[in-house]
Parts: sequence; structure tokens; C-alpha cells
Amino acid sequence: MSTPKAPGTPDVTVTVIVYNDAERLPRAVESVRRQTHRNLEIVISDDHSTDDTPRVARALADLDPRIRYLRLPRNSGGCSAPRNRALDIARGPYLMFLDSDDELPPEAVASLLAAHRERDIDFAMGAVRRIRVDTGRRSTWMPHLVRERRTLDGIEADPRLLFEHLSTGKMYARAFLDRHGLRFPEGIHYEDQLFSAQAYCLAKTFTIIPEPVYLWYIAPYVASHAASISNQRHKLTNVRDRVHVQRLIDAFLTESGHEALREDKDHKFLKHDFRMYAGDLPHRDEEWLAAFADLVNPYLETLSPGAYARLPRAERVVLRLLRDRRLADVRLAARGLGHDVAPRRLTTDADGRAYWGDRVPDSPGARGDLDLTDLELDTRPFFGAQFRHEITDITRGPGVRVELAVRTYDPALRLPVGPQRAVLVIAPGRRRLTVPFRLSPVRPGVFEGRVRFDPAAASLPLTGFCGVRHPLVRLTQRGQDNTGLLLAPLAFAPLSARVPYRSGAAPHRVTIEPEGHGPGRLQVRWEPAGVTAGVLRPVALRVAGPRVRRAARLVASALR
Repeated sequence: MSTPKAPGTPDVTVTVIVYNDAERLPRAVESVRRQTHRNLEIVISDDHSTDDTPRVARALADLDPRIRYLRLPRNSGGCSAPRNRALDIARGPYLMFLDSDDELPPEAVASLLAAHRERDIDFAMGAVRRIRVDTGRRSTWMPHLVRERRTLDGIEADPRLLFEHLSTGKMYARAFLDRHGLRFPEGIHYEDQLFSAQAYCLAKTFTIIPEPVYLWYIAPYVASHAASISNQRHKLTNVRDRVHVQRLIDAFLTESGHEALREDKDHKFLKHDFRMYAGDLPHRDEEWLAAFADLVNPYLETLSPGAYARLPRAERVVLRLLRDRRLADVRLAARGLGHDVAPRRLTTDADGRAYWGDRVPDSPGARGDLDLTDLELDTRPFFGAQFRHEITDITRGPGVRVELAVRTYDPALRLPVGPQRAVLVIAPGRRRLTVPFRLSPVRPGVFEGRVRFDPAAASLPLTGFCGVRHPLVRLTQRGQDNTGLLLAPLAFAPLSARVPYRSGAAPHRVTIEPEGHGPGRLQVRWEPAGVTAGVLRPVALRVAGPRVRRAARLVASALR
């Protein structure tokens, strides 16, 4: 049963942890102050910041008697210690946690507290909204898990929830945490994963609500020195920490009698944790990949075969190549993750089974993972056929014009013998720029061609275009189109120039560059300049009605 609160005590304590984040701390705290449920306590727990955070935190505490400022005597280097110290002094019977770079929606506390008051539960959780700081795009974290309101009697009712490993976005009953001595593990990173696994397993009952209760700001491509812990995947210590936490979770599952969850937990690690690193593997050098394999492979060997079997084939291929230390092939395979990019070659055995790469695998395990026969690459409809388009050379011309040498791999031999018509396609706005070119056969399954690509020939919207686009390659056979990624060299010097679109009325800075992450596509970036950036585009974005569009056209005509 819930513990009655003493008169005058807050209903909820919200802990805001902070370290050297004086700039964003006020936004986070203000999001708690403006909660529709007013009877709450705010604890700012400072992990011994060395910037202006202490002054900012004290000023916030002076503004509102509900705010308490706690400063740790020394920096702990993580999130656990500031959360635990705040938990020690928290007065509310229900507890929430907020990071200083995030926010709570106005109804977050009220919505989660209502779930607790409806029935006796150990914690309540809701939808977490992810907000990209670079684009403003919003999405829901693990939407399929929080789509409907439901109360579960233990994690066994839906083991998929192990994917939702955030400690934020939840409201915990203080009595539940104290009863099990549940605190954040100190001295390690990825503490949320262990804490959440323990909370899920120890909770008898918890409620999920579909309402948004947390705003999570993410900066996936921020400079490495400013990246969050989860985005510091380039550091081998980061890999080591993540694997260490997985082993701690495995030990807890065994000790607490939840061994039956192991396959679900292993699948979560492969599908989420490992997958985060896998997308970066094309951009790692041989030495880093070798060290990565040394750290990860021993743990991969402990995972349930059933967890591997639940993965998409492309992810199983990358994992197998890594486990067999085929590191150059790991890079090639990882470039296709999530994008249906073909391998450069397929090899067929005596039984007609097709395998990824240039050899029939030696071991039964490798044959099982690298067998692509069931994908029916040689017979599936042409629009779903898999090709691999790679840029092998970039020749610079005037402005931002480039000539691209393109090599297309057709490992399933879907294209007929002889030259092929191809089209390079890119769409900065509603109108596509299409550039036809020819692919000539070099050997069975391999074609090469050259295409002159000039972004200055693109037709931009009247109000200009600000954004990034990636050229695609389109092939056509018997009335069916097939469109695939155009993979660029992983590193080359960017090419940038000012392009006077619309006879100089709509100038843009255009840059051709490597994508720098993920599959490593060719990337084109448009940034409005001059009148387009300062007048036309801001006006049109504020008011997008017909009159404004006509006025913009008149201005553009006058400037020609």
C-alpha cells in the first residue's frame, strides 16, 4: 500500500541532475515549476560543476521556495551519485528524475501521479518525446510500447519493455525503492540500464500511460567532445562500459530468478545496444575495429541463439563477420544496415545456397548467419532488388559541379547483359533534379559509368531551401523502377560554393560533402544566403498564404 504523506510535505519530488550546464538548467527547472500539479518539490543535484551552474542554481532556488539546491563535494563523473544524493533528502512519496538538458511537459507530474492514485503500483511510466536539436523533428521513443494505457503485473507480461530502459519518464513510489534498497549503481556508465532492469523485475505492478511525460533533446551528430555518454561511441571505454553493464544485468537476472527473461534481454542488447555501434563501423579504422572485436566478441558468445535468430538478416551478417574477425567485410556489410544495400558479391555452394561475400563460410554457425538464400535476391520483384552503387572517384569542376565515377554491383545478376540506363536523382524541394547516365558492364555483376552532377541545375522553391539531401541512383527494367543509395568515399575534402539561383535573386551556399556517419552517402547541403536568407524565406515561413507567395514572386521578379 502507498505510504501516507505527512501534512505539508510535497506529493512528488522531481530531481534535476546537472553538471556544467548553466545555460540549459533554467529551462529544465522552469519546465518543472510550470507543472499543472503544483504541490511538488524540486531538488537541483549538482555533480560539483565548475562553470556558472552553482550561481544559476542558487538564483533559481531564491525564486521558488519549492526548489532546493544540493551540491556534491566532488565530481562523480556520472548520473548515479547526484540522483542518489537527491533521493536521500527527497521528501515526496513519489519520485521523478530529469536531466538538465531536457524538460517535462506541463501535465507530466499530474498524469503520472493520477496513475499512482488510481491503484497501488510500484511505478508509472509514459511516452518520451525525442526532439532533434539540429532539425527540431519530434518522435516518440519506443512508441509501440506506450501506445495504450495498461497496467502490468510484472515485466514477464511484456518483456519488450526491456527496450525502454530510461529511468526518466517514470514516477517511482518511494516505498518501492526503499523496500528493495533500489538505488542507482555508482561508478559505472549506462546506470539507467541496470537500474531499469532491476525496477522492472522487482515491481509487482506498474502502469503505462500514452500521454507524453518527458521531452528528451538529442544531438546525434554533435562534436565528440560535447557528446553525451551514449553518443561517445567512438571511445572504446564506452564500449567496455556498455558490455560491463550487460554482464551486471545478466547476473541480476540469474540471482533474482528471472533467467527466463535472458533471451529477451539478449535480443534487446543485439537490436539496440550493438546496433548503435554497428552503424558507425564503416567509419572506424582497422585498429579500432580489432579492439572493438576484442571487447565485444567474448560477450557475444554468451548470448542466446534465439536472440540472434530474431534479428533481421543484415544485422546477423554484420555480427557474424565481426565474430569471425572479417573486419574489412564488417565495414562493407555495415554500410547497408537498414537500407537494403547488396553485398559486392554472392557465393553459391553446391546445393545452390547463396552466401554473403566471396566465399562459402567454413562453420555451420557462419553458414546459418551469412545464408541469404531466403531473401530471394535473384527472383524478387525488380523494385525490391538489391544493388550496391559506390562512387569510386570524384573529379571537381567549376562551382559545385562534380563528375562522379560510379560502380554498380549486381551480385544476384538481375540486370541484363549490356549497357544499362541509370538516373541520378535528388530533390531539394518538390521538383527533382534528374541526371541520366550510362552504366557499362565490366564483368558479370559489375557495371561502371560516369555522371556529371551540378547542384546548381536544381530547381529550388521560390522561398529557397535549407537542408540536406542525398542523391539516389534509379534503374528501370520492364517498367519497374529500383532506387538505391549512392555510397560515397568515406572521407574527401568538401566542395562548397555560392550558387546564384534564379539569376542571383536566390543565392545559396551549396556544399558537397561526405555524410560522415551511417552508410556514408554523398551529401549535398543547401543554405540560403543574401536576400533569400534574410527576407524571402523568413517571411514565407511565418505566413504561408497565397498572398505572401504572390508577393514573394513579385519581389523575386524585381530582383532578377
